[in-house]
Amino acid sequence: MDDATPGRLPERDRPWVMRTYAGHSSAAATNALFRRNLAKGQTGLSVAFDLPTQTGYDPDHELAAGEVGRVGVPVAHLGDMRALFEGIPIAEMNTSMTINAPAMWLLGLYGTVAAEQGAELSRCAGTTQNDIIKEYLSRGTYIFPPAASLRLTADVIAYTLREMPRWNPVNICSYHLQEAGATPVQEVGFALATAVAVLDTVRDSGQVPAERMGDVVQRISFFVNAGVRFVEEIAKMRAFGALWDEITRDRYGVENPKQRRFRYGVQVNSLGLTEAQPENNIQRIVLEMLGVTFSRDARARAVQLPAWNEALGLPRPWDQQWSLRMQQVLAYESDLLEYPDLFEGSHVMTALVDDIVTGARVELEKVLEMGGVVTAVESGYLKSALVASLADRRRRMESGADVVVGVNRFTETEPSPLTAAGAEAVEQVDPAVEAAAADGVRQWRAGRDAAAVDAALDRLRADAATTTNLMDATLACVRAGVTTGEWAGALRRVFGEYRAPTGLSGAAGAGGDAGLASVRERVAATARELGSGRLRLLVGKPGLDGHSNGAEQIAVRARDAGFEVVYQGIRLTAGQIVAAAVEEDVDLVGLSVLSGSHLAAVPAVLDGLRAAGRGDLPVVVGGIIPAGDADALRAAGVARVFTPKDFALTGIIDQLVTVIREANGLS
Repeated sequence: MDDATPGRLPERDRPWVMRTYAGHSSAAATNALFRRNLAKGQTGLSVAFDLPTQTGYDPDHELAAGEVGRVGVPVAHLGDMRALFEGIPIAEMNTSMTINAPAMWLLGLYGTVAAEQGAELSRCAGTTQNDIIKEYLSRGTYIFPPAASLRLTADVIAYTLREMPRWNPVNICSYHLQEAGATPVQEVGFALATAVAVLDTVRDSGQVPAERMGDVVQRISFFVNAGVRFVEEIAKMRAFGALWDEITRDRYGVENPKQRRFRYGVQVNSLGLTEAQPENNIQRIVLEMLGVTFSRDARARAVQLPAWNEALGLPRPWDQQWSLRMQQVLAYESDLLEYPDLFEGSHVMTALVDDIVTGARVELEKVLEMGGVVTAVESGYLKSALVASLADRRRRMESGADVVVGVNRFTETEPSPLTAAGAEAVEQVDPAVEAAAADGVRQWRAGRDAAAVDAALDRLRADAATTTNLMDATLACVRAGVTTGEWAGALRRVFGEYRAPTGLSGAAGAGGDAGLASVRERVAATARELGSGRLRLLVGKPGLDGHSNGAEQIAVRARDAGFEVVYQGIRLTAGQIVAAAVEEDVDLVGLSVLSGSHLAAVPAVLDGLRAAGRGDLPVVVGGIIPAGDADALRAAGVARVFTPKDFALTGIIDQLVTVIREANGLS
């Protein structure tokens, strides 16, 4: 390269932080994976926690059954956090932790281990996601009501401002909003509404002097999604930056432009990856990465990429390495980092950005006029808007208006050597992991000073009943040996638990779906033959899996087809699902499990129905389910198994009618 070449930067830019999202089985196994990834050139750690940890349960809790170590690493106490970072110098790491409702707790564990290693907290760099609002709208790993959750977020921000100034205490997430259906305009508008709620809560708490709000703003980071429409994604990120600069200057009086800089990390779209022809996911991931790296003025500070086989199951270390190498090729082999912003002065890009800015400002003002994002969550407005947008997206794909290669077009394919090994093409979690974790937490409890634990929990509950910052009480719990479930349980007693709106009531119908009319006729005819007014479908989400998008879309389409739908939301025990099925006298039970816990969760429901005298009630299952597991579920009594390749919702509803007819001996 000739440094004097016109248009080039005088010095090549430094690459973004490169991460892979990792964590499974146990703290020790994840520690080994971290070490391998760091040795391969990864420059930051991104920790995935399992669902019990994310929702504040210990591994031996009833709701944790089948979920321990499956989508992340279980961390139940200080000993687990020590094992997770054994031999890894925390002071030298930039660690991102995907944790929300118990973010304060996990930060307390992390900081305590760092101090044990001799690290200065003021030097520790990293991020706690700590954005609870999107959990009510998409991922579902919330625990407490919105106002109490925002109080915890504000307490963490105030603590890190004082003790960990290099730490990003909150990561406002638009990523999950896009997966839940958000358009680019909604994604920007709703995420910024969340950021305003967080900053308002901090400002109004009295914990941070007005003159230090700039210090708060500069530590707020964002976590975004990048879809395959990468030109639109570039415009979205430039719009994000423009609006963030405007809001922080005008609403919070931050005068320093460096403090107002829009700082974000990205995970490109996982739910857009396909089970059909999964090799196509490679090019999707690369294009999505370009959307957040091409524009120098709106480039991500950190990037983590999914693996090509995430629609099939848990990626293996080799799959994660492949995704890391994609980043390295772009950063080190291409000339991307040698140039100024490539879109400066582009009329096309300027128009796209202006359009998104205008629309997002309208969405933001609408939420603020309602009274803010908490009111918009509790009223169901945000959830209903996302469910409706996702329903519209699904209709476009089903009609063929939106092409998904290998799914609704170009479906003829050669056998893929990447998946020839079947279930071996994904990581397998040993069922013994859960038993070991449950036994480990029981041993941990037995070895503690019970009086110290009780005193620490008493203090936590007492402080929670006031406006005292809860970080000090949390650190006392960490040192006393309190467990994740005990910490969350103490706060549940003070704050209560929360059931978020499902958003189904505001969802639009299927519009011009030509096939829906005939399915509606079958539903009505079957109801007449059974002598009932309407067919009744129970949609159930067993266990801790909070990804409800698919379940909600099935519920919406079934309702449009004439079913009476019973849907009680996420995080139900097998007993609760069985009780609802019996009490509501439903004709069919549909279970949705995307976390991989289907082999534990589904048989528990089947056994419960038999015990309740309703073993005749047909059950269908949907989720990310390998072929061998689907065979096992059918052998256990499941009538149908649906996976991501079954994208035509009206066709699925038609099959549900067939299942009901078969179960009742109708032709």
